Amino acid sequence: MRYDAEPAYVLHTRPWRESSLLVEVLSANHGRLGLLARGVQGPKRHVLRAALQPMQFIRLDAVQRGELAQLRAAEALDAMPVLPGEAMLAGFYVNELVLRLAPRQDPAPELFDAYGLVRSRLATEPSLAWTLRRFERDLLEALGVGFPFDVDGDGTPVDAAARYRLDAEHGPRRLLSDRGHGDRSDAATGRALLSLAEDTMPDADDLAGLRRSLRPVLLHLLGGRALKSWDLIGDLARLATKAPPG
Repeated sequence: MRYDAEPAYVLHTRPWRESSLLVEVLSANHGRLGLLARGVQGPKRHVLRAALQPMQFIRLDAVQRGELAQLRAAEALDAMPVLPGEAMLAGFYVNELVLRLAPRQDPAPELFDAYGLVRSRLATEPSLAWTLRRFERDLLEALGVGFPFDVDGDGTPVDAAARYRLDAEHGPRRLLSDRGHGDRSDAATGRALLSLAEDTMPDADDLAGLRRSLRPVLLHLLGGRALKSWDLIGDLARLATKAPPG
């Protein structure tokens, strides 16, 4: 199979042998693709290497041979967004999530559009947390495993004043009481779920609740294997709390 002038976003690149690269991309028409880019380490191939940086938007030509496609050409289609500090870490998280959850060679146009949107938002939107929660919602929907956030698993409208856990297969499940039901750290308020459904940013506490409630859903889809970026984000957060003021 040939891919001609295929738009794609680069998700991950790593060296292979002495002069080649293994590249994972999210393409517009064919979903996630694994590419073998041969001979890209020479001094005259810096333009091609630059085009294969994570989060770069490219146009590629390739020929599918077995599991990997042989990359013939690639060119950058825009200037890769500058993501300083935490935004760069958020980009790493987005790429890892797509890399782990999007199957190869399975067209996912909605995911491609969602990736392009979050890529832009990471560079421009002031709230990284809200940008990521919206992407997680859109990712679930694009992969066909999403659920409405404004009704519970039984079809009852979500109550803004109640608290809910998110079930990967059934959606929101209302918690009946705050007493005698164990740890509720992964619960979110109904108000937060309704904000996500309406695409309206909630307050800081509700935003944090959305992160905690969506994490088990994602972990379920990941087969129980946590993301490396989760550990990295956690390590950085712990270091920040130990840093002296100033």
